[in-house]
Amino acid sequence: QVQLAESGGGLAQAGGSLRLSCAASGRTFSAYAMGWFRQAPGKEREFVAAISWSGDIIYYVDSVKGRFTISRDNAKNTVYLQMNSLKAEDTAVYYCVGSRGTAAQIMGNARNVDAWGQGTLVTVSS
Repeated sequence: QVQLAESGGGLAQAGGSLRLSCAASGRTFSAYAMGWFRQAPGKEREFVAAISWSGDIIYYVDSVKGRFTISRDNAKNTVYLQMNSLKAEDTAVYYCVGSRGTAAQIMGNARNVDAWGQGTLVTVSS
């Protein structure tokens, strides 16, 4: 089981950028598909992005395609979410997740996630 810790959240202006990082503990990080979910105030938790253990399979929710990029560095046990062209509607708590399944399974259902980070708040001012 990996343990996850996000960093990099904060305040950004609309049109700006932030990069979230998620550091994983444990020797099996490279075997995990990883991803990001978010939850805005008063809204349901939402899938954002997922990446396979090898990094060659990636999924995004439609609302972030072309603006967000997920990546991972297995040597550093870290997954990233580069967020560009931020919008006010991107304001949310962002959660790093890991799954012993596939990136598609992360995208398909949050119940397929085996590990959650504590979350990091992203606030975008318009």
